[in-house]
Amino acid sequence: MELVIELNEHESASKNINALAHPLTALKKFIMPAPTPVDMNKREINRRIFTIAWPSAIELLLTSLASMVDMMMVGQLGAWAISSIGLTTQPKFVLLAIFLALNSGATAMVARFRGADDQESANAVVRQSILITAALSLVIAVIGYFTSEWMVSFMGAQEDTLLPATQYLQVQMMGFPFMALTMVATAVLRGVGNTRVSMIYNLVANVSNVLFNYLLIFGNWGFPALGVAGASIATVMGQVLAFFMAAIALMRGKHYIRIRRTDSFKPDFSMIKRIAKIGGPAMLEQAVMRIGMMLYVRTVASLGTVAYASHNVVMSIMNLSFMNGQAFSIVATTLIGQSLGRQRPDEAWVYARYTRRMGMIVSIIIATVFLIFGKQIIGLYTAGDAEAEEIIRMGAEVMLIVAALQPLQSSQMILNGALRGAGDTRSTAMVMFVGVMIIRPLAAHAFVNWLHWGLVGAWCGMALDQIVRSAFSFIRFQMGKWVHIRV
Repeated sequence: MELVIELNEHESASKNINALAHPLTALKKFIMPAPTPVDMNKREINRRIFTIAWPSAIELLLTSLASMVDMMMVGQLGAWAISSIGLTTQPKFVLLAIFLALNSGATAMVARFRGADDQESANAVVRQSILITAALSLVIAVIGYFTSEWMVSFMGAQEDTLLPATQYLQVQMMGFPFMALTMVATAVLRGVGNTRVSMIYNLVANVSNVLFNYLLIFGNWGFPALGVAGASIATVMGQVLAFFMAAIALMRGKHYIRIRRTDSFKPDFSMIKRIAKIGGPAMLEQAVMRIGMMLYVRTVASLGTVAYASHNVVMSIMNLSFMNGQAFSIVATTLIGQSLGRQRPDEAWVYARYTRRMGMIVSIIIATVFLIFGKQIIGLYTAGDAEAEEIIRMGAEVMLIVAALQPLQSSQMILNGALRGAGDTRSTAMVMFVGVMIIRPLAAHAFVNWLHWGLVGAWCGMALDQIVRSAFSFIRFQMGKWVHIRV
C-alpha cells in the first residue's frame, strides 16, 4: 500500500495524503526516494542529511569502538570478565529508560521550535529537561547502587561473575547523573541540528576511557590493577569529562540554545506536560525494550559463561553497526521535526525517504564486512586459550545472522527516528512491545530450550523480532498519520 503525497507547499498537511496505489509501487517507494518538491534541490537535501549524519556517525562509531576496546581489554582477563560486564548492560539501560524517553520528547520539541524559529520556547524545553533529569538521576543512582548485586544476580550471574559484575555496576551508578545530564545536552543539540559538539565531547570522553582502561585494568604506569572495576572507573571518568564539556557548550550559547546562570529552573508544568506527551510513550517503549532484553539475556546466560561471553562479544560488534541506523535516525528525527515545525510535511516525506536510502546503502557495506571478516574480528576479543576457540566458533556462526539483519535493522531504526521526530512515539512503543517484549524472549526460549539450538537459537529469536518490527514500522510510516500529530 502506498500513500501518494501531493508535494505542493501551498496546500495544507491534510491534503498531502492521497489514496491507495498498487503494492509493487509501494515497494518501489520503499527503495527509491520520493519526488522532490520544486523548491527543494536534491543536492541540498543530501548535503543537509550528510551535515547532520557524519558527526553523529563518527560519534557513535567512536563510542562503539571505545566499547569494543573496553571489551577487548577486559577479555584478556578471561571469559568470566566479559560475562561480568555483559550482565550489567541491561540493568543499566533499564535505569536509563526514563531519561532516554524524556530525551526523545526534548529532541522532538526543540526541533519543532527550531523549525518555527521560537528560540525562547526551545530554551524552556532545555531547562525543564535538565531540571527533571538532575532530580531523577540522583534518586535512581542511589537506588541502583544499593540494588546492584540483586540486579546482576537476577540477570543470571554465576559464582565467578557475581562479585565483579556487582562492583562494575556500583561504580557505574556513581557516575549515573553525569551520564544522564550529558545525554540531555546531546538530545537538545540534535534537535537544532548540531551534532558536531556532541561528537567532540564524546570523542574526548572515549579517548579518556581507553587511556584509563590501560592504566586501571592492568595496573600500568604505577596505577593499581583493578581489573573489571578499573574498566568501570575509566568509563565513569570519561562520562564526567563529557558532562563538563557539554555544560560549557550549552552555557556558551553558540548553537541556538543557551543556558544562563540567571535562568529560572522552576518547574514549568505546562512545558513538562508537553515533553511528557511525547516522552511518555517513549518511556514505555524503553521500559518494554529493556525488560524484554533482560528476559532474553537470562535465556542466553543459561547457556553458560563461555556461550554468554561469545554472545557479548557479538553484541559488542553488532553495536558498531548501530551507528549507521542511529546516525540516520537522528537525521530523520531532526529534519522531520523541523520540517513539520515549518508546516512543510512534504519536506518531511522527502527527508525521510532520502535518509532511509542512504542508511540502506551503508548497511549493505557493513553486512559485507561482517560476512568476510566476522571471525577475525571476534578473535580480537580473546586471549588465545581453549575458551577462546569456543568463543570464536560460536561467534562466527552468529555473525552470519548479524550480517543478514543489517538492512532490516537500519530501515527500522531510521523509520522509528522519523516517527519520533513527528511526535508519533505511541506507535514505536507498540512495535517495541510486540517485538522485544513478546516475540524475542519467547522465540529465544523456544529455540534454546525446546529445539536446543544453543546460542544460534537465541539469535534466531532476535532475528524474528527484527523482521516483525521492520514490517510494522514500514507500514506505520506509509500510513502517514504522523503528519497530523501536534506536539
